[in-house]
Amino acid sequence: QVQLVESGGGLVQAGGSLRLSCTASGHTFSNYAMGWFRQAPGKERDFVAAISWGGGSINYADSVKGRFTISRDNIKNTVYLQMNSLKPEDTAVYYCATDRIFRRREVSISGRQYDYWGQGTQVTVSS
Repeated sequence: QVQLVESGGGLVQAGGSLRLSCTASGHTFSNYAMGWFRQAPGKERDFVAAISWGGGSINYADSVKGRFTISRDNIKNTVYLQMNSLKPEDTAVYYCATDRIFRRREVSISGRQYDYWGQGTQVTVSS
């Protein structure tokens, strides 16, 4: 059974940084793209970033481009989200997810293409 466990969330002041981690177990991590999504209170879940199985394809939401960096370590079965220059509007619960398609060539920004999700980690950015 696939399990994803996020960590690294917390409270930070605007302009600060956080690094989220998501460690996977129960499947061959290196064969699947990974994505980060976030959901703020009262809002729908939004795409944040995704990285292909080999790391060669990466996509970011426009709202985080230039501030967030997604990366992965296929030896540690872990995907990371480095978040810099955080803004209050980045406040949300952040979820990692694994793609449902084996070695998809281009990453998907649709949550429907991800079939396993972590429990989420809260990120709060104060102004």
